[in-house]
Amino acid sequence: MNADKRVCSLDADSQYVELAVEVFSMLADATRVRIVLALRKGEMAVGALAEVVGKSPAAVSQHLAKMRLAHMVSTRQDGTKVIYRLENEHARQLVADAIYQAEHALGGVPAHHRADQATA
Repeated sequence: MNADKRVCSLDADSQYVELAVEVFSMLADATRVRIVLALRKGEMAVGALAEVVGKSPAAVSQHLAKMRLAHMVSTRQDGTKVIYRLENEHARQLVADAIYQAEHALGGVPAHHRADQATA
């Protein structure tokens, strides 16, 4: 099969299923989920992220290194600081959907549905 003709599919036999499991595994950590939530509004340096997620800069830096290898975050240099941002919108959307699913687990009408109904 020509690699250029491969299409990402949502079929059960998709070649991307195992890679998707690795993505979920990467996000199966509360600190990493908090990092994605913090970065959804824009770029941040390690120190600022550490404050937001309530972890040491060293711990956050280790998580960011793994997330960078997984292509979830990317960096740019700003003087002596390394600034992190989400690589694309997909990690943000995965985390948002997981939070919304967690709201459903509590029963009743989740907050994200009440907000949608208020604007409808």
